[in-house]
Amino acid sequence: MSNTSKFRGVFPPVPTIVDAQGELDKAGMTTLLDHLIASKVDGVLLLGSGGEFCHMTQKQRMETAEFCVRHINGRIPVLLGISSTCTQEVIELGRHADKLEVDAVLVLNPYYAKLTDEYIYNHFKTVAENIRTPVLIYNFPALTGQDISVDLLTRLARDIPNIIGIKDTVDNISHIREIINHVRPVRADFVIFSGYDEYMMDTLIMGGNGGIPATANFAPQITCGIYRAWCAKEYEAMFGLQRQLSALSTIYSLDTPFFGIIKKAIQLSGVNISTHVMPPVLPANEGHIAQLEKVLKRAGLERV
Repeated sequence: MSNTSKFRGVFPPVPTIVDAQGELDKAGMTTLLDHLIASKVDGVLLLGSGGEFCHMTQKQRMETAEFCVRHINGRIPVLLGISSTCTQEVIELGRHADKLEVDAVLVLNPYYAKLTDEYIYNHFKTVAENIRTPVLIYNFPALTGQDISVDLLTRLARDIPNIIGIKDTVDNISHIREIINHVRPVRADFVIFSGYDEYMMDTLIMGGNGGIPATANFAPQITCGIYRAWCAKEYEAMFGLQRQLSALSTIYSLDTPFFGIIKKAIQLSGVNISTHVMPPVLPANEGHIAQLEKVLKRAGLERV
């Protein structure tokens, strides 16, 4: 069974920095990765939802993964998104992840076609048994159209040793509570990450491992600060940071999807990156930026 102790704390979902033509901006990617490592994040998620994997070719995804993993060079743990609607393509991306020797991969249930629990089970089982790298399940029903039920998750955790955890992006903290209550008795070391930023503190309190918050890309002092305060048992400090995070989390409603908003927030925080995004999405416009600045100010983050 895999050692899961490295999967705890804050793993920001790192945006993929691209140029105006949608090609990987290696200088910008280097700048952002070095900024995150200097900010002492506990690990990173590459090519998650905020990494815009859904708008990339397989070639672009592999190029991005290779470049980022090589640059990180083992300094922090790497979780790599390999999701696709095609099980065989997930395996191909997973075998590429095997070669890169990432710490774990993140896999969504296939979206578009509605699947029975048995078919979802078959997807994860087939992927996990055909790659070496440990698998975290990614549950994001708002985007996939299907929730991975707690019963199904418990079955996967019980049956398949190479499935080691979950990123649960459900806008209801009771969902994580039920995962902890049902899965942990079956797999005591099962990794449970909150996908929603503001649920990370509650996840920690209930016994989860941490969070995968996009706000850590531009406000690590808040999200990483919550985890450090939790570890140090500095609860009043943690509560104050949580209130800041609650104000900050409204950024996700400023645009759909929020890819350009996050990149602009990173730039406003003083990190020199491009804010271009992959088509069909467009960069944050003036109206978005004005709203973003108001949110940052309300959360106590002044523009650099």
